[in-house]
Amino acid sequence: MLSLGVTVLIWETGSRLALWPPAMLPGPGAVGQALVDMIGSQALPAALAQSLTLMLVGYGLAVVIGVPLGVVIHHVPALRRTVGAGLLGLQTLPSVCWVPLALLWFGANMRAVLFVILSNTVFAIATATAGALSQVPPLLIQAGQTLGARGWTLNTRVLLPAALPEIVAGLRMGWTFAWRALMAGELLAPTAGLGRLLQQGRDGGNIAEILATMLTIVALGLLVEMAVFARIDRRLRRKWGLAPV
Repeated sequence: MLSLGVTVLIWETGSRLALWPPAMLPGPGAVGQALVDMIGSQALPAALAQSLTLMLVGYGLAVVIGVPLGVVIHHVPALRRTVGAGLLGLQTLPSVCWVPLALLWFGANMRAVLFVILSNTVFAIATATAGALSQVPPLLIQAGQTLGARGWTLNTRVLLPAALPEIVAGLRMGWTFAWRALMAGELLAPTAGLGRLLQQGRDGGNIAEILATMLTIVALGLLVEMAVFARIDRRLRRKWGLAPV
């Protein structure tokens, strides 16, 4: 919080001393007023609701597809050598690379944005899941087999629970990828979400509105990280004895 306060203070001081053109970088007051105006006009709440809906649907589908895919890749050596390597390569593609393909296949609509989210998130979650499963100590698996665990039971009672902290870390990373992909998709395949507000600010030359929208995106990302993933991660690591109680 202290560093944030210092940053805002430097920003406000520089703005008041006219160290840069106000039209190029409005001060915190102007950005705050733009934020208030967008909330008052319902533009920001409506855009936020649209983006969150797309995000939850896209991320939910990515988890449903990515985690089982990671499990399959882990258990099939041939897939691990072929598909696994391919997924690592696809992860290097920036989000915007999928947008032209999405526009050609689906048009400029929400399905295109969902495709961009899935394309960037499924691969990350599947790779992280397969990696988490491969890190489970063989001794733990052998102990489960000694106690009679086989097949489905071994996977659900031993392998997945043991890998759960690292799988959650992969889901955490997947959320970040999905959030970035959503913004890229909404910018280039306009919907009624936060990307549309960024486009409106650009078209109107309103930098204060653009910065206010960007701050909203950052704040929401941090809120989800601290309120959801950080808490889940702490609880899991304490429960699994990986962190101090």
